Amino acid sequence: MKRYGFIGCGMMGQEHLRNLALLPAVAVVGFIEPDDAMAAATQGLIPNAQRVDDVQALLALGLDAAVITSPNYCHAKQLQQLAAADIAVLVEKPLCTDPADLAPLAALAADKRWWVAMEYRYMPPIQALIELSRGDTLGTIHTLSIREHRFPFLPKVGDWNRFNRNTGGTLVEKCCHFFDLMRHLLQSDPVRVYASGAQSVNHLDEVYDGQTPDILDNAMVVVDFASGQRASLELCMFAEGSRYQEEICLVGSKAKVEARVPGPTRFWNAESGAPPVPVVELSPRNAPPTQWPVPVDPALLAAGDHNGSTFYQHQGFLASLDGAPIEVTVADGAWAVRMGMAAQQSIQTGRAIEL
Repeated sequence: MKRYGFIGCGMMGQEHLRNLALLPAVAVVGFIEPDDAMAAATQGLIPNAQRVDDVQALLALGLDAAVITSPNYCHAKQLQQLAAADIAVLVEKPLCTDPADLAPLAALAADKRWWVAMEYRYMPPIQALIELSRGDTLGTIHTLSIREHRFPFLPKVGDWNRFNRNTGGTLVEKCCHFFDLMRHLLQSDPVRVYASGAQSVNHLDEVYDGQTPDILDNAMVVVDFASGQRASLELCMFAEGSRYQEEICLVGSKAKVEARVPGPTRFWNAESGAPPVPVVELSPRNAPPTQWPVPVDPALLAAGDHNGSTFYQHQGFLASLDGAPIEVTVADGAWAVRMGMAAQQSIQTGRAIEL
């Protein structure tokens, strides 16, 4: 039985806990959560776990692994606090929100078992797309496009996710997932980022301590890769009526493949009928397209908002405690942050940003 401790147990932390409950080899023995309401909800999920006040008290419980699901701006400091302990760590994305933290974290991680949580890699329809990208079915891959049309940012404790200073900016907070997917699918590193975006609709009527939120709600990003491949991202966060939340398309010299992924079931409008099932469609250049569903286990859909990916990610992380490879490294997490920060900078300056 592996002993886990949690740092931060808000909405995302509780999703992780529900998924870990499906893994009998894990016991969550302690957690840190400063908000009393969230702590009470957490205790309902893990009644035998001990609530503690700080990282040292959590480590004193004798952990095999820690999971960091605190607000974005806390991640770097909490990783630094855990660095002296010989335990595995799963840290939610983004790795950090301050570029000054990237180099110190890379140095600390050199001999650590640290895994950056990138749930989108593990969604079953995206896994199918990844598998097709690795063979010769598509030929030589040249372009990748990702579209996310979704709901606005949800309320969070203390409204921390309403301001760039806390999140790193929308293209770091939300889109580091997609920048990670770009590198993972294309198997190359970016050299240039250009973006255009704005805050057009969401949160403009909200005020917190006299301040209006400053987070983007739509953007378009183009990324050039060292391999000569190109990728694009289209984000819109006032399009929650969409049938599919994510649509990802890889095009190669022989064929293209698309994955269409619905949003969280709990947000689906029942008046629209049954929630859609994820689908993958393969379109060869000289043959009819084929499409097939990639359903997700209902128990996993009930456990979280990410199409079962949180569970599959935890399976991999658990295996890493016994020597399996770290599938999403700190270097991967750092690249995703750098790409998001470059996109934010490009929007601010109107220039392409070299990486």
